[in-house]
Amino acid sequence: MKKSSSLIVLLLASLSSTAWAACNYPAKPAKLPDGNTATRDEMVAGKKQVEQYNGDMNAYLACIKTEYDGAVAKQAASMTEEQKQQAAKLYTQRNDAAVDELQAVASQFNEQLRVFKAKSAK
Repeated sequence: MKKSSSLIVLLLASLSSTAWAACNYPAKPAKLPDGNTATRDEMVAGKKQVEQYNGDMNAYLACIKTEYDGAVAKQAASMTEEQKQQAAKLYTQRNDAAVDELQAVASQFNEQLRVFKAKSAK
C-alpha cells in the first residue's frame, strides 16, 4: 500500500506541476462591457475579448489533455487501476473548472449583450 501511495503522489505531483507547467491558464477578460452604458464599439471589443479568451481556453484545454495523456502513458506500466482513476479525476477536475469559468464569462457577456440590444431597440 505504501508503494501504491507513493506512486499516486509521484504521478499527481508530476501532473500538477511539471507536466502542466507548459500549459498556461488564460486570464479571463479584465472587464466586460456594461450593456446599459456601452457603445456599439465597446460591445464589439468585448465580443473580441471573449472570442480571444475562448480560443486561449480551448488551447489550454487541449494542452492539459495532451500533457495528461503523455504523463499517464509514460507511467502507465507502473500504475494501478486506482492510480489511473485518481489521475483521471485530477485531469477532469482541472478541465471542468476551466470549462465552467469559460461558460461563466460567455454567459456574462451574453447577458450584457441582451441588455445592450434591448436598450438599443428602444
